[in-house]
Amino acid sequence: MTSLLYPDLPENGLIVLIGASGAGKSTLARTWPASQVLSLDDLRGAVSDDPGDQGATGDAADVLKLILERRMARKLNTVIDATNVEQSVRVELVMAAKRHGMPTVAVIVATPLPVCLERQGPRPANRRVPEDVVRAQHQAMVASHQRLAAEGFNTVVFADALYRLEPFLQRLSQVREADLGRDGSEGLGDLWLARRFFGPEILPLWRWRPGSDLVTGRDRVAEIRLGQQYLTLALREDVDGEGDFGFDILLPCPFDPECDGQAWAPAYSVTCLFRALTGAMDNDPDLVCTVHGDGVDQEADDHDLQDDDPEGRADLEAQYADAVRA
Repeated sequence: MTSLLYPDLPENGLIVLIGASGAGKSTLARTWPASQVLSLDDLRGAVSDDPGDQGATGDAADVLKLILERRMARKLNTVIDATNVEQSVRVELVMAAKRHGMPTVAVIVATPLPVCLERQGPRPANRRVPEDVVRAQHQAMVASHQRLAAEGFNTVVFADALYRLEPFLQRLSQVREADLGRDGSEGLGDLWLARRFFGPEILPLWRWRPGSDLVTGRDRVAEIRLGQQYLTLALREDVDGEGDFGFDILLPCPFDPECDGQAWAPAYSVTCLFRALTGAMDNDPDLVCTVHGDGVDQEADDHDLQDDDPEGRADLEAQYADAVRA
């Protein structure tokens, strides 16, 4: 079995990723726990609300150095996700590690230049790096290889020599097992489905409403509330007659504003929650009222009313004929 950290990387140290924009540094960095990664893009976003704001790079670098110093003092493994193609930048990082007796690793992300350039295309405009800059970064990355040991790095390795998929999948698997309570913990329990449909950010706002008379059988009612705003949902345990689970969201009846029934529409994601709160789902084609049925039922009811009132229809036809003659 190949070691999880082959080549032999220190358990705790400073790992500096070196590569041009578009090389895949952030993808590699995500194989480590998020708490261990210092991303210059993320820090630009933290200080300016725009990860692509190059004018915020200086402030972001200051924040990075401050956090790095504190993490090195605590002997914590830390990954630097930035281009790091300038020697002066790398020297500062190495010095921070050496001040606290931490080993240093340079990881060269030597993705071919054409790939780095091609990856700029799909990026948002504020994250797209000009071609001449990418070329210069790539050239600087290539030139840095022979100097890294002299700069103080204890280990120099190319990214494609790292075996990071196994520890990455192991960590994701552990998170999932914990969510399901298979690791001996309580897990998410009956919140697991809510997270699966609507995401982890919703869970702190989620409350079950046991004993609600809005549903029958094994279905359950929940509420998402923040201050005075809230949404009511129903967990359906047999949405298709074959035992599949799903959520409906409570909406105003579109057929009668004074309706005493409940109107429900399927909710598949957090986008549905947003649309429901803003009224964009009030006329959802899949909406069903417990009194008026769905849109097809209501259309049939409207036709029945017209059939039951031939005089009224005749009057409308007469008005139309008069309007045409006029």
